[in-house]
Amino acid sequence: MSTMQETPHTMTAPAPSADSLERRQAVLPRRARPLAILRILLGSVFLWAFVDKTFGLGFATTPEKAWIAGGSPTAGYLGSLEGSFAGLFQSLAGAPVVDWAFMLGLLAVGTALVLGIALRAAAVGGTALMILMWLSSLPLKSNPIIDEHIVYAAAMIVLAATHAGNTFGLGRQWSALTSSPSLRWLR
Repeated sequence: MSTMQETPHTMTAPAPSADSLERRQAVLPRRARPLAILRILLGSVFLWAFVDKTFGLGFATTPEKAWIAGGSPTAGYLGSLEGSFAGLFQSLAGAPVVDWAFMLGLLAVGTALVLGIALRAAAVGGTALMILMWLSSLPLKSNPIIDEHIVYAAAMIVLAATHAGNTFGLGRQWSALTSSPSLRWLR
C-alpha cells in the first residue's frame, strides 16, 4: 500500500487588470445614478407635502388651513375617510400629537431621502407612514391591493438596501459618522 500525500489544490483566479477594475468602478456609479435620482425625487415628494401643509401654498392646502395658521394637517384627510378603517382613523383626526408625528415624519423622511442619510431609518419610518395611509384608504378604488403608498414603501426599502445615498448624497459620510455599533440603526 502506497502512501499518497494529498496536497491542497488552491485555484486562484487571475488578478484582474487595473484597466478592468477601473472600468468596473466607473460602471458602478453609473448604475447607481437612477436609484439616486429616484431617492431625491421621492424625498422631494415628502418634503413638498411638509412645506405645503405647513405654509398652505394653495396646492393641496389652502393658506387658511396651513399648519402655521392653526390648521390641522390631518383633520381634513382623516376626518373625511369612508373606508374600512374610517372610524379608527377619524378618531385620530386633528389630534395635536398625530399632527406633530405626521409632520415630523414627512420632514424627517423627506430630508433623509434627499440628503441620502439614515436611509434605513427613513425606510422604516416612511414605510410605517405609507402603510398607515394605505390602510386609511381601504378599500382601494382602482386596484384591490396596490396603490402609490405601497409603491413608495417598496421604493424606500430598495433605496435603503442598495445604499442609494452614496451617489449624489451624503451616504458615505453619514456611514462614517454612524460607524459605532450603538449608532448603526441610523444608517
